[in-house]
Amino acid sequence: MDQQDFYFLKELVEAPSPSGFEQPAQRRLRREMEGVADELHTDLMGNVIARIRGKKENALKVMLSGHCDEIGFIVQFIDDNGFIYFQPIGGIDPHIVPGQRVMIHTGNGPVLGVVGKKPIHLMEAKDRETVVKFKNQHIDIGAAGKEETAALVAIGDPVTFAVTLERLQGDRLTSRAFDDKMGAFIVAQVLKEVRRRGAADVDLYGVFTVQEEIGLRGAKTSAYGVAPDIGIAIDVSFATDCPEVDKKELGEIKLGQGPIISRGANINPRLFQMLTETAREKEIPFQVEAAARATGTDANAIQVNREGVAAALVSVPLRYMHTPVEVLSQADLDYTVRLLTELLYRIGKREDFIPN
Repeated sequence: MDQQDFYFLKELVEAPSPSGFEQPAQRRLRREMEGVADELHTDLMGNVIARIRGKKENALKVMLSGHCDEIGFIVQFIDDNGFIYFQPIGGIDPHIVPGQRVMIHTGNGPVLGVVGKKPIHLMEAKDRETVVKFKNQHIDIGAAGKEETAALVAIGDPVTFAVTLERLQGDRLTSRAFDDKMGAFIVAQVLKEVRRRGAADVDLYGVFTVQEEIGLRGAKTSAYGVAPDIGIAIDVSFATDCPEVDKKELGEIKLGQGPIISRGANINPRLFQMLTETAREKEIPFQVEAAARATGTDANAIQVNREGVAAALVSVPLRYMHTPVEVLSQADLDYTVRLLTELLYRIGKREDFIPN
């Protein structure tokens, strides 16, 4: 990843895009795909779909999916003192929210706020062990009352954690929203690499889906519209190389050791085999994750579209998922781009993916 690609990743991750409010991230993705894709459009759901036509007539359709929505919050109520009450968008642990800085994305620009937290001095012992429910948490923007707050913030405005992408030691990066704007970034990078190398035999659709965090909604509609033969979701999965994560339950997954290729009911076995063979032949490190049932990713929605799709899930190891301090390895992004690019030039007949 060169410096230009790093800045693209940073801008994409920092663009606010809670589920249902993905437009800032999608605008950045459309700019990146202009001049890369042969066709580029946004559907009624808000999915951005970029196509690079294949070299062959009636080529197989391959859909790469990375969802661009992130977890966040939505403004629900403003009380008489100007404090803002909110609901979560997606799966957020209420433990981690009090004491955080947040950004409210209003029609007139961002407004900084803080989620209030009672000082420990004022808490009874039992309260220190109690999770504060979301309905009892509030955002303070420093306003003097309801009228001042309401002049700045509207009911239904989306809210994100107020953090940015930063470098840690080595090639480690930290930010909110790597889940899954990192996946959208990888899809864009693969399309750019295919454009550079020349079209493959397949019709390639890079789809930046919406509303994954609230039910795989964008993948359901975009897969129906694209009608792919092969669909690969690019997402994140749990790294287990940090404290308090059970390897017996999740397997052994490490940062910097390459993408995770899922294996199980949600995954076409022939496509899994082609992914692993490609990785071995090209000396791309990879890890395998067992998926005993349908995954909670776009791969689930893609697989059962229409008459069925040969689906796969390729994930990047991530620590501290759904927090403001997600951590990944930059090398894993590069490995994943290489693996998916190489795969596209190996895909042949539809019959090659029929399990037997």
